[in-house]
Amino acid sequence: MSQNPLGAYARAQRVAATPRSTEYRLMSEITGEMIAARDAGLAGARLAPALHRNRQVWAAFRNLCADPANALPEELRAGIISLGLWVERHTSLVITGRDSIDELISVNRTVMGGLMNENGGAAPAPATAAIPG
Repeated sequence: MSQNPLGAYARAQRVAATPRSTEYRLMSEITGEMIAARDAGLAGARLAPALHRNRQVWAAFRNLCADPANALPEELRAGIISLGLWVERHTSLVITGRDSIDELISVNRTVMGGLMNENGGAAPAPATAAIPG
């Protein structure tokens, strides 16, 4: 009996995936959704579906970093929590039409850059996380 090649591929991908590559892939998908919504001319509350997923992932990052058992350095965890809080506040401004989605896209792209090194592989964790504006 032959195995399903798609199932074998999925199993191999799960084994080869690192937390960083998974985070990168998730951020890439979400950022792509926000770019597509922006490029479609959506603004304000019409961006809510694209922004909702971004809010969810940043809330998850904040919660993971708030866990004392998290192995990341304390300074990095604090930076990610602060950045996640900024994302939450800025998202509210975007949904109410008081600011643009561009800064959220920029933050996600910066985080994605930190997750990847110049060879396209997972990069080591940065020492600090910068908080925009």
